[in-house]
Order: sequence, then structure tokens, then C-alpha cells
Amino acid sequence: MEAKKMNLPRGPENLCFDKDEFMKPDFDVDHFVSDCRKRVQLEELREDLELYYKLLKTAMVELINKDYADFVNLSTNLVGMDKALNQLSVPLGQLREEVMSLKSCVSEGIQAVDDRMTKQEDIRRKKMCVLRLIHVIQSVEKIEKILHSQGTKELSSLEGNSSLLTGQVLERIATEFNQLQFHAVQSKGMPLLDKVRPRIAGITAMLQQSLEGLLLEGLQTSNVDIIRHCLRTYATIDKTRDAEALVGQVLVKPYIDEVIVEQYVQSHPNGLQAMYNRLLEFVPHHCRLLREVTGGAISSEKADIVPGYDFLVNSVWPEIVHGLEEKLPSLFNPGNPDVFHEKYTTSMDFVRKFERQCGSQASVKRLRSHPSYHSFNNKWNLPVYFQIRFREIAGALEEALSDTLEEAPAGSSYCLLATHMVWMSLLKCWSDQMFLPLLAHRLWKLSLQILARYSVFIGEVSLRPISCENTKEGKKSVPVGRKESLNPGEDQGNGSSPESQPLPSISSAQLVYIAADLDKLQDQIPDILEIIKPKLEIIGFKNVSCIAGALEDSKTSLSACVPTLNDRIIQDLSESSFAYLKSALEVPRLYRRTNKEVPIKASPYVDSALKPFYRLQNEYKDILKQPVIRQWLEGALSESTKKYYETVSDVLSSVKKMEESLKRLKQARRNVTSNPVGTNGGMSDDNKIRLQLALDVEYFGEQIRKMGLETSSIKSFSALTELVLTAKDQATAEQS
Repeated sequence: MEAKKMNLPRGPENLCFDKDEFMKPDFDVDHFVSDCRKRVQLEELREDLELYYKLLKTAMVELINKDYADFVNLSTNLVGMDKALNQLSVPLGQLREEVMSLKSCVSEGIQAVDDRMTKQEDIRRKKMCVLRLIHVIQSVEKIEKILHSQGTKELSSLEGNSSLLTGQVLERIATEFNQLQFHAVQSKGMPLLDKVRPRIAGITAMLQQSLEGLLLEGLQTSNVDIIRHCLRTYATIDKTRDAEALVGQVLVKPYIDEVIVEQYVQSHPNGLQAMYNRLLEFVPHHCRLLREVTGGAISSEKADIVPGYDFLVNSVWPEIVHGLEEKLPSLFNPGNPDVFHEKYTTSMDFVRKFERQCGSQASVKRLRSHPSYHSFNNKWNLPVYFQIRFREIAGALEEALSDTLEEAPAGSSYCLLATHMVWMSLLKCWSDQMFLPLLAHRLWKLSLQILARYSVFIGEVSLRPISCENTKEGKKSVPVGRKESLNPGEDQGNGSSPESQPLPSISSAQLVYIAADLDKLQDQIPDILEIIKPKLEIIGFKNVSCIAGALEDSKTSLSACVPTLNDRIIQDLSESSFAYLKSALEVPRLYRRTNKEVPIKASPYVDSALKPFYRLQNEYKDILKQPVIRQWLEGALSESTKKYYETVSDVLSSVKKMEESLKRLKQARRNVTSNPVGTNGGMSDDNKIRLQLALDVEYFGEQIRKMGLETSSIKSFSALTELVLTAKDQATAEQS
């Protein structure tokens, strides 16, 4: 408090710290320095501290000078203080002795009071024990008296009213028995209670036996009043579970044993469904009275409801599960996946219908948390079922992706069996005949694996060399490479390495089929999302964007294979075309020293070179998109035209060199007869060659335009045209 009241002298306003920081109770030097270092350098901090130190020193000197007289008189004022203190010590000592004496007396009084309170508490405790024992004995005697009087009355009463009276009496006995149990528990360990225990045990046995008999009588006679009194009595003595267990054993179990018969289920086509229908009929036909009394029925009146019971959850359902597990063990066998799927879906439909009979959400929650409910669900070995389905799908898919490429079956939208099986496998994963809600995450993973496996397959196929087989034989066994299984560990142990095996080949038609199928599959991938959505809604999954993103990633992975496929197809078309275009090298041989007529039409090799392109346009127009065909044609024509340009250029260069060589030879011999012209004195052989090449290129361009392409989009074609036009102009000029 003094530190807070003390006012430090004011310092210059440009100080880097606040003077009040020094007066805080939690002042810390390290924290103060680190805080100041954030604002100024240490040298400036030191200068400010020295400045304020001088200011404090000056203020202290002024304070001492101001109160100097008081400091000087301090010793003078203390003269004689020791005598005064000695005079006070004697009366203070006497006062201390009196206070200690009083304290001793008070302590003795308090101890006496505590002792009496302890004795009184002990007496009260013993009195309570005696009273509890008295209550126990009184309750026992009262119950025995009621039982004795009731036994006498039953002998003289009418038989029709005896049950109701017994119910009322049992209710009274139960109330008294409840008090008896309470006092007996409180008096546990008392010798007298051990003597009374046999009588209490007899009352308990008699009460339980009477309640069981009365409940059975009420159920057999459909007497609502008896059932109500009996259930209320069970609730009073906190034995509701005993009543539910009794109903399960006496009422439910015989019906379950009669309905659940394995032979009947196996011998009838819809035996399982019929059995479940009969089990569902049990509740409305045999539990109607119990539900009315306990409030499980809609028509129950709240005034007469006996709360605390749930016979459907604690009596009916456990017996049904026990009966299914004991008498119908084949129900849970996953060996046949189709049969297992049918049994599982039928059983889950039965569970949903049974839940609707519960009557309230609280009852449904109790049912779903019941141990027998979890036991029933755990009996279905869904992981084994999925493994069997996985092997079915993966096996069929791997067989289709094996070392042969076969055509898809008739009616399929795909060209090859491999792609057809990929799409059918995806559909099968989410079909009603296979899908189970609890396996949605596994089936989703399998769907992504199928798409990834197909992507790997496309990558492998696109690297295979192209065979020279007839395209019509594409459906025959044409190896496409070693398969990569969906299961990474499946091929382990195979001693042969892929490097030691030669790369299998693939036909041109199959490459086109693969490209068409890949494009078709990419277009149909969004359809998978529409198929999956309703299934995911069943399990309450709402993050559809996550699913769409994963499918988009799979589509991107497939799209990454397209450029390689396009390049291979373009390369194959280009090579097939250039195999004929390089026949331009034979043109000089056809005209040199052969006296052939002047060419007026294109060479046959041009038509042959264009056949692969016409075949692509005509044979595959129904399975390929026009932009794809156009892209391939432009790419292949650009490649082949580039090589064609080089070939024609070489031919023309060779012709020019030959012509120049002959001219030099002519000048050397000075022989007029050596002029290299035809026998008819017309165009020279070299010019015929130039003209023929020009005709070939012109015809080549015309056919390109007939395909619907622009020659401007074909690389090197303009250079090729310019090359042959120059040669043609030269031939025409020499002729004229």
C-alpha cells in the first residue's frame, strides 16, 4: 500500500520508459530491459536510466533537507522510552495469565460439550438402527399378516374376483416389501437381521412366484387390469427386468421357436421374407396389451400407463436375435455373395420395420444400443463379403486386361472388351445387387482403383510396337503386355522379369479402338457421380464435392494418356502414308531413258499413300469424334508431308545434278547427238520427272482438300508446293 501511495518525481518526457514501472509489485528487471530494447538501443536506455537516477538522487536529498528537523529530533524523542516500556511489562504479564486461565476454562467446557455430543450422536445412531430393525420386523409381520388374511379370503371369495383382489394385495405387499428392502439394506450386518433373513427370503420367493403366476394369468386371459397391477408391482420392487425376461421366455420364445425353422426358409423361394413377416406380426397380435399398459401403443391413455418397460427392446428383440443365431446359422454365411446380399438386405429391411414398431425415438435409441442389436449386426461378415466381390470384379477385369485385346460384346457402347469390363465393373460396384451401405467407403475405393488400373493399362498399351497385321484381325489374340493387378501383391513370386520378355505388339485398329474407348470413358465418368449420389444419401454422406474432385482427378489421370496415344496413332498413320510417298524416289527411274510420254496425271503411289487417311475417315467415323479425326489427319499429314518434301527435294536435286553433269559431258564431246531429249524431240527426261512430281503434289493437295482439310494447316505443304511449282516452271520454260 505504501508503494502505491509513493509518488516518484517526474522525469523528462522523452524518457524511453515509464517511471511507474518501477513501483509495480511484479517488476522484473529482465522483462523491463527486453521491453525497452524493442523501442530503443541499450546505449540510449543506459543514458535515460542514468539521467533518471540523478533526478531521484536530487529528489531524495531535497526530501531529507525538508524533514531534517524531524530526523535530528528522532533520537531525542526516544529518551525515557525504556522506562515506560518496563512499567508496562508487569500489568501486561498479569493480563496474559488471566487470558490463559480463561482459555483453559473455555477449552474444558468445549471438550465436555463435544463428549456429550458424541455420546448423543452414538445414541441417535443406535436408536436409528433399532428403529430400522423394528421397521423390518413390523414390515415382515405386516406382509405375513396380509398373506394370511388373503389366503383366508381366497377360500371364501368368488373365483372371478380373486385375481383382481390378488393383484391389489400384491401391490400392497410390494409397497411394504419395498420399505422392507430399504430398511434391511440400512441395517446390514445387524445380528437380528440375520435371524429375520429366512422370513424375508420366503416373502421374496412367494412374491416373485405370485407375480409370475399373476402376469401369466393376465396374459393368458388378456386381462388388462391384472397386467397393469402386476407390472406396477414389478416396478415398485424395482424388478422390471425380471418381468421383461419372463415375457421373453414364456410369451416370445415359443413363438420364435415355431416361426424360425431353417428347413422352411431353405425350401421356399421367399422363405426368409415370409419368416420375417411372421415375426413382425408378433408385436401387433401378441404384445398389444403389454404395449397399451406400458405406453408403447398410440391408443394408450397416459393416466393408466405403467412406465419403465420396453418389452419390444428387452423381451422380443433379444429372443428374435437368439433364435436367428441358434436356429438359422446359415443366414450369416457369406460364401455365396449373391445369396448373402439378398439375405442381408432382407434382414436390414426387417430391422427397419421392427424399429418402426417401437413407437418412439427413445425406444429406437434403446434398441440400437442393446447388446443383442450389436451382436446381430456383427454377425454379418461384411469384410469377407467384400473380399469375395473384390475378387470377382478384379478377376474379371484383369482377365479382360490380360495379354489379349478382344472386341467388346455386341450392344456395348465400347469397342474393346477391356474398356467394357471397366465400365461394367464400375456399374456393378454401385448396383442394387451388390451395394451395401456399410461398404460404401470400400466400394468407392475400389471404383478409384478400377479407374487407376485402366489408366496404367492404357499407359502400357500405348508403349507397345505397332504390328503389321490386318486391321480386320484385331479381335484375334494380339498380346499387349504384362498385366498389373489391382492387388499389388498378386504377381509377387513370378520369377520372370518384364525386362526379359519382348514387348508385345498391337495393331493400328486396336490403337484407334483404345483411343475411342478412352474418350468415351472420360465422357461417362460424370455419370458415375450421378449413380453414386443416391447411394451416399442413404448413409448420410453430403460432401459430394469431395467425390466429384476425386473423379475429376481420375479423369485427369486418364486424360494424361491421350497425348501419347495421339502421337502413336499419328506416327503410325504418317509411317503408313510415307511408305508409299517415298516411291517418289522411283520417278526418275520411270522416265530416264524410257521414252515415256509426257505425264498428264499423278502417280498411283499418291492414292496408295492417302488410303490410311480415307480409311480413318470412313471406317471410324461412328466411334470417333470429328475433331479427333481432324487432329490425327492434320498431324499425320504434317509428318508425312515433311518427309515427302525432303524426298522430293532430294529427287529434284539429283535430277538437277544429273542434268548439269550431262551438259558438261556434251560440251566436252561437242557432240550434238548427245542431247538428252526424247526420240520425238519433245520434253527432256529431267523435265518429265519435274512435271510428274508437280502433278503428284498437286493431286496430293487436292485430295487433302477433299478430306475437308485446309492445306494451310498442313505443315511443310506450302514449301512442298513452292518447290514443285518452281521445278514445273523450269520444265515449262525449257520446253517453250
